[in-house]
Amino acid sequence: MNEASPRLSVIMPAHRAAGILPETLGALLASDMPREEFELIVVVDGDVMGYGDDRTAEVAREYVDVVVRLPGKPRGPSYARNRGAEVARGEYLAFIDADVYAHPDTLRKILETFENRPDIDAVFGSYDDCPTASGIVSKYRNLLHHYVHTAHPGEAETFWAGCGAIRSRVFEGVGMYDEWHFSQPQIEDIELGRRLRRRGHRILLEPSILVRHLKRWTLGNVLKTDLKHRGVPWMRLILHEGPSAGGSTLNVEPVHRWCVILAFLAVLGLLVAVVLLEPWPLLVTVGGVLGIVVANAGFFRVLLSAGGWRVALGSVVLHWLFYVANGLSAVSGWLAFFFVGAPQPPADVAAFDEIGVETWPPIPSRPKDSVWYKHGQ
Repeated sequence: MNEASPRLSVIMPAHRAAGILPETLGALLASDMPREEFELIVVVDGDVMGYGDDRTAEVAREYVDVVVRLPGKPRGPSYARNRGAEVARGEYLAFIDADVYAHPDTLRKILETFENRPDIDAVFGSYDDCPTASGIVSKYRNLLHHYVHTAHPGEAETFWAGCGAIRSRVFEGVGMYDEWHFSQPQIEDIELGRRLRRRGHRILLEPSILVRHLKRWTLGNVLKTDLKHRGVPWMRLILHEGPSAGGSTLNVEPVHRWCVILAFLAVLGLLVAVVLLEPWPLLVTVGGVLGIVVANAGFFRVLLSAGGWRVALGSVVLHWLFYVANGLSAVSGWLAFFFVGAPQPPADVAAFDEIGVETWPPIPSRPKDSVWYKHGQ
């Protein structure tokens, strides 16, 4: 491209997102950051290349500078983000999910953070406290994320790709996202954060960098995410690599381990009451659930102020199930690690490693024939 290189490249992976892109891309274009200082890149993962009813690439072209089309089956956000980074020109790479609505100052605050903190190599923000999706489950889930991030500002041991940014040279230097182990949305951002920290890079959680999550959650996809896509892979990663460089962080603090114990005591009380057909074991259940509420009083105050009594009361059971899922994830991940082993790379990756290929991914695949530029080459 002929234009001067932008300072910030915003990379958005998208799969069948035609319906939501006008809102989320429109929000990015409404940024109070000068337009010439950032470029927008959408990577269409699993693009149907004109067939079927998916118009993600067509819609994206109306808003962005670069559209990368990846035909065939979806390969996951890790692969898509890496392909976007390969065509990016900015000094900094900002990763924004397709269902995330940026505030007007989001991009500016990302850039200002890097300028004000030259010692920081990556930064990520948080969801705000005004989720738009209706329903108790959606409000609970998005406010939980908001609370966890805003309650733990400062240096972090992990990374978040929903709204996170990294210096492009650092991103390339650590090997980008691990697209080989994570072919679907899982813990690819957590793994990247751990890799950054092991290489001596510093990550900042800056809760003033806010975005709004537009996703509608159901109880089913909450439990599936916590168990299959986050909890079990995270536990296997910890067992394989050891604790993170700085110890406990975010929702793995000691108080949360105690809450897992309380959650299972509550389950035990419920099971005993059902087996014995007696009400007294329910006192254990009530005590365990109340203990979780007390231990998470700060979070429930946020639920009450942002969602009202209905959301706060409904979230009592949801938060209990959250800790039950955490406990099941830890046990399942432990069993998977010791009976199946650590996650293994595909055979082709292992083969390249044996012959000493050190780049990661071992075969960069810039999809030149699938890149569209708004302003031409």
